[in-house]
Amino acid sequence: MAQPRCRSVLITGCSRGIGLGLVKGLAASDPSPEVVFATCRYPDKAQELQQLSKQYSNIKLLQLDVVCENSIKKVVKEVEEIVGDKGLNCLINNAGINVLASLEDVTAETMLTIYETNTVAQLMVTKAFLPLLRKAAQLSTGMGCHRAAIINMSSLAASMQLVQANEMFLKVYPYRIAKTALNMITRCLAADLKSDGILCISLHPGWVQTDMGGNMAPLQVQEAIPGILSVLDRLGEKENGSFLDWQGETLPW
Repeated sequence: MAQPRCRSVLITGCSRGIGLGLVKGLAASDPSPEVVFATCRYPDKAQELQQLSKQYSNIKLLQLDVVCENSIKKVVKEVEEIVGDKGLNCLINNAGINVLASLEDVTAETMLTIYETNTVAQLMVTKAFLPLLRKAAQLSTGMGCHRAAIINMSSLAASMQLVQANEMFLKVYPYRIAKTALNMITRCLAADLKSDGILCISLHPGWVQTDMGGNMAPLQVQEAIPGILSVLDRLGEKENGSFLDWQGETLPW
């Protein structure tokens, strides 16, 4: 590998799907991060995560509701107590929700709910963890997950240039609009935090068979995870502010 693997990773939305897959993949990797913070809304109900945290000593299972300010503050404190002056190397904003809503079905309430969880929450979580990301960035050079990185889980559905090519996504107005806005957050953060040495990208993890991706998706979680982790390992300064897929290909905005 071109880069050393990062010491600490925090992932939101880990109770299922891609988040859970990432925790499994990182735990089984060699070398594995010193600590993987696996967060979700209801840790007590996340049986697979509980098993993983018992099996691997570097997995820390924490409660986090990304739309709750107090929950975010609490988890930042818990992470800080563990990482200390080393800070947090990699934040993966994975938590998200989706509902079917075409032009005929979409409502203001649905739009606002999806936007809060898939866009606003990602920015607020990132903002809260910035002090720890900056601490980590001060201890290394270059750019990448080995130093300090923010990974925003986006979607092919967010691409404005590919709207006509992916008409199936017209059934998810709120989701794709919120993810397009998330991509702008990525661009803003990449520009804003470059001087701190903190990298930020948007990542399309592939159309994966999860509760959110549905049965029609061509990829299994276990097929996508190695690719995602490989992309994260290879990130450097030239990828800062980019929109990549799980195979490392650049996607159009």
